[in-house]
Amino acid sequence: MNHSSNVTPARVALRRRLTGAALAAGLLLGAAAMMPVPALAQAQTETQEGRLSLSAQGEVRIAPDMATVSAGAQTRADTAAEALAANARAMSGVFQALERAGIARRDIQTSGLSLNAVYAPYDSSERGREQRIVGYEASNTVRVIVRDMDRVGRTIDALVSSGANQLQGVNFTHSDPAQARDEARRRAVNELNRLRSLYAEAAGISTGRLISLSESSSSQPYPMMYARAESLAMDAGTEVAPGEITISVNVDAVWAIQP
Repeated sequence: MNHSSNVTPARVALRRRLTGAALAAGLLLGAAAMMPVPALAQAQTETQEGRLSLSAQGEVRIAPDMATVSAGAQTRADTAAEALAANARAMSGVFQALERAGIARRDIQTSGLSLNAVYAPYDSSERGREQRIVGYEASNTVRVIVRDMDRVGRTIDALVSSGANQLQGVNFTHSDPAQARDEARRRAVNELNRLRSLYAEAAGISTGRLISLSESSSSQPYPMMYARAESLAMDAGTEVAPGEITISVNVDAVWAIQP
């Protein structure tokens, strides 16, 4: 009897699977054998080498050449329409005063406009009743860019004398901080290199290649001046001190530690 004729289809399929698995394993082994030895050694080194991670900040101080003034008018009336109309009249005077002060229209921007109901103070004896509306309050705030530093105080005076009763602050900035920011970056990298040498000497290690270098953040804080409109002395010009602004950049770096 011919036994080969008794091989079942299931056994044939099993043999095919085993043959395929052996072939795949052989291909994998062949690919590993063909991998360059330096590349394999480098991959192993990268997983085993130590790393030195450092952060540093670079700062540059410069004089501002422009300022932003935020001010506005707040009005109250018995009805919403009356409050809004009174506010419109006040802001019309503000815009005219700014133009007389030499501020271009493109440098005046509305930054806030609101109309809210004003409620009577809470009375415990009226618990359970709806809170009573006693009036309406309209508020309009403008953001003014002053490109001439000698005009900052006069601009504030013009705002308040023309009807603005809210002065939220003055921000000093620079129109083109790119050069100062690049210098801050250089200082941050120089500080990183100084720290790298210091840590290597203190820890008794040697650093190798630079693995990564990144800028994590940059900032430009502004000195600010706040004042209440009621307290400004209108018989004398308002004085502001622009001082200096600080351009800062944070840089992170990672070096390999040589074995």
